[in-house]
Amino acid sequence: MYKLDDERALVQTVDFFTPIVDDPFVYGRIAAANALSDVYAMGGRPLTALAIATYPTDADPAVLGRIFSGGISVLREAGVSLLGGHTVQDQEIKFGYAVTGEVHPSRFWANGGAIPGDVLFLTKPIGTGIIATALKFDRAPASAVEPALESMQRLNRDACEALRSLPLQAIHACTDVTGFGLVGHASEMAVASACTVRIDAKAVPLLPGVRALVPGNVPAGGRTNAEHFASGLFIERDIPEDLVTLLHDPQTSGGLLVAVGEAHVAHAEAAFEAAGVSAWVVGTVVPSSGKHVVMR
Repeated sequence: MYKLDDERALVQTVDFFTPIVDDPFVYGRIAAANALSDVYAMGGRPLTALAIATYPTDADPAVLGRIFSGGISVLREAGVSLLGGHTVQDQEIKFGYAVTGEVHPSRFWANGGAIPGDVLFLTKPIGTGIIATALKFDRAPASAVEPALESMQRLNRDACEALRSLPLQAIHACTDVTGFGLVGHASEMAVASACTVRIDAKAVPLLPGVRALVPGNVPAGGRTNAEHFASGLFIERDIPEDLVTLLHDPQTSGGLLVAVGEAHVAHAEAAFEAAGVSAWVVGTVVPSSGKHVVMR
């Protein structure tokens, strides 16, 4: 974030990745929604974008055109202006955006600031990493793929606007759930807030059909997350192994994880409902126990 004056600050973010679906138009849409997400997670409004793409010299240029078309369709939905971009020849396709947004310098959200008693809301179900891996090997049924694609293409804009309607003191911390998985991003929030996050594993929303796909479809990032965040995680009771795996699953264009003050929980629920946003209470913030995340 870069403060311009007492009323304006810029939010700068960049994200791009290799294809996770076969349809180039859908891939472009997912990449755009994902790149915009960090701005929404700070309570900001995205303004402009620069495209970033790598593409093989011997590939069909029409495919690249479809990727760009998908991305632009989401930028238009978000009211974001595409100012240009840069492409590089590479044997592997990659696509995304550098995004500039704005936020009031005294009204932005950070991933630190949660306090004991806060209630944690999550605004999208998890499981996109597992489903994308299964899709890559033709092991994912349409009944699982379609909800995952819809979720990844959906902007976090409406959730952000619902939260912005709350009093400033209601939102103590916020982050989007992406590559580090739910446990990883909750761990970062806990560390930045000097608190412990308690996650109710059974309350975490899952994409339809994803639990059946866990065996044999865990992406490398999920295994890395489980190893990296293990020292800060305490599992309080017996939780099915596949559910623990899903809580480490790396997400693409995941939802917002937000710590709301206890006195404002009903207000937040009403704001989400009025905006047509699904949101689930997945845990609470408690005083530090020596572990970053307690899963129960």
